[in-house]
Amino acid sequence: MSRFLPLLVLAIIAAILPSGQVFAEQTTAPAEPGLRILILGGTGFIGPWEVKAAQERGHTVTLFNRGKTRPDLFPDIETLKGDRDPDKDEGLSALEGRTFDVVIDNSGYYPRHVKASAELLAPSVRQYIYISSISAYAKTDVENQDVDAPLAVMDDPTLETMGENYEYYGALKALCEQAAQTAMPGRVAVVRPGFIVGPGDTSHRFTYWPVRVRQGGEMAVPGSPEDPVQIIDVRDLTEWIITLAEQNTTGVFNGCGPEGRLTMGKVVETARAVTGSDAVFTYLGTGWDETHPDVAFPIWTPYEGEYKGFHTFSNARSVASGLTFRPLADTITATLESFDGLPEDKRAAALERIPVAGEAELIAAAKAAGE
Repeated sequence: MSRFLPLLVLAIIAAILPSGQVFAEQTTAPAEPGLRILILGGTGFIGPWEVKAAQERGHTVTLFNRGKTRPDLFPDIETLKGDRDPDKDEGLSALEGRTFDVVIDNSGYYPRHVKASAELLAPSVRQYIYISSISAYAKTDVENQDVDAPLAVMDDPTLETMGENYEYYGALKALCEQAAQTAMPGRVAVVRPGFIVGPGDTSHRFTYWPVRVRQGGEMAVPGSPEDPVQIIDVRDLTEWIITLAEQNTTGVFNGCGPEGRLTMGKVVETARAVTGSDAVFTYLGTGWDETHPDVAFPIWTPYEGEYKGFHTFSNARSVASGLTFRPLADTITATLESFDGLPEDKRAAALERIPVAGEAELIAAAKAAGE
């Protein structure tokens, strides 16, 4: 099962007790208009949606990044150029002497970098929102884990590499959380998203499912229709992040959706309804991944063993703090519209990156096993 790990971490990106658990307290103030929001990053997947949500609600946004990813995306927004590594090039010097109400850290992957930015900005900001990951948890074999579940650890916390198979990604995210919380105790909101989906997703992991369903015909679906799936629309996530900023909410939160239990069957059936497709679903059950190790379906993970709890994290605390969810059909429609708006070569390249092959063989094997 460990071969699913790289797919999971690619999915995704208070006070610390001695046990490593996080004591999460939620402090809320009235919504505040006209915030000065600094976004570290801002031009990837979630950043532009944060900018949109913030501007629509009357806030002023400043970006800080290297200027390498879509540098012309926001010509009318102040963009400070620098590097998260304080020892590289101009480092964080562009932030010196600046004052903001809220910092949203989308691009912190190594604790030394997060420590540097949080310590520099601590005297001149009210709140630091760090975007972590569900991968920060130590295990995913337990269902319904909340924010006090044990976090991943690594032998050498100074290591600055994700590892060959991203095996250090989760532990590094946990260390980044701690770096921010140590620099700004009581002023940090940590958001741990799972699979972020919707319009603009360059990973196209979720995109595979509505696109494949729209193609119609008999299609293979891993596991069973009851297997849980947790996804969150990027628009829901980012609108809630701005709500956390407006309410000055601190603590630790699982940024997962939807509010109730979503299943793999519901995902493909909703996609069929949205697209009017004639798709017929053949569920592969368990064991197919052992006989076909070259096949990997995106988003889905086995609802058993070490991954049984992966798609079941509790989001009750997040919902209580204002996280809401649009209908799944809305997400599917927007995902397809975003995909269809890409040039033809980019659409083809996007689907080629999803390592799904041998569908007919899988379907035949599943039917033979059921006879």
